[in-house]
Amino acid sequence: MLSTETVAAIADELAVAERDRTTVPPLGKRHPGMTIEDSYAVQNEWRRRAIEAGRRPVGRKIGLTSKVMQAATGIDEPDYGAIFADMVLENGAVIEHSRFSNVRIEVELAFKLAEPVDGPHATVFDVLRATEYVVPALEILSSRVEMKDKTIVDNISDNAAMGAMVYGGNPVKIGDVDLRWVSALLYRNETIEESGVAAAVLNHPAMGVAWLANKLAQHGDRLEAGEIVLAGSFTRPMWVEKGDTVLADFRELGTISCRFV
Repeated sequence: MLSTETVAAIADELAVAERDRTTVPPLGKRHPGMTIEDSYAVQNEWRRRAIEAGRRPVGRKIGLTSKVMQAATGIDEPDYGAIFADMVLENGAVIEHSRFSNVRIEVELAFKLAEPVDGPHATVFDVLRATEYVVPALEILSSRVEMKDKTIVDNISDNAAMGAMVYGGNPVKIGDVDLRWVSALLYRNETIEESGVAAAVLNHPAMGVAWLANKLAQHGDRLEAGEIVLAGSFTRPMWVEKGDTVLADFRELGTISCRFV
């Protein structure tokens, strides 16, 4: 286990990288033996400081839940991070590209919870009962850790590479559509770059939320009523550059767009 001082020093380093829009060398290479629990300790310290500084937490993101995402990153297990109010953007947002580092886009479903979900034995049925509605979303990834040689401990420490999210389209109640078969086409500058189906997320996107509830229980935490949960991408991450326009077409669930300037 890393010392409390080392955890604090890494959290400082990542906070400075976020503020200055820079990147740091991979943490795992500089701290041999760094564990997943160490990296969650770093993330929790970073999150605690953000709340102390006045940022308002509104939910969680789940990452690396699909085979395409695990293959794209070389990481073979899910992880999670925090969502703050200043990360939540509306449909049609014009976004400053330089606000983020290593900017990529993922296609996801977001669950808005009406009730808490407690682990460690939460199931997909608990998640469905607790969900107020599901809405299409895009996640903007921002890696404050250099991409080369990045591992799971780097990703977790870096708040699971959460940059921001854009929500839009048509919110749906549980049972209104088969969430496993929600599909999306992801366009960049009017060209389809990626497509996918939500069942790619652990066979059902709500399974990602159940996984998160059970993982949080290991850390003495839970999903609360009112939280937004990004359930994980069902496409590979798509790189975006300054000047790009992004559109995701979720068919009957509507569209989401944003533009980077």
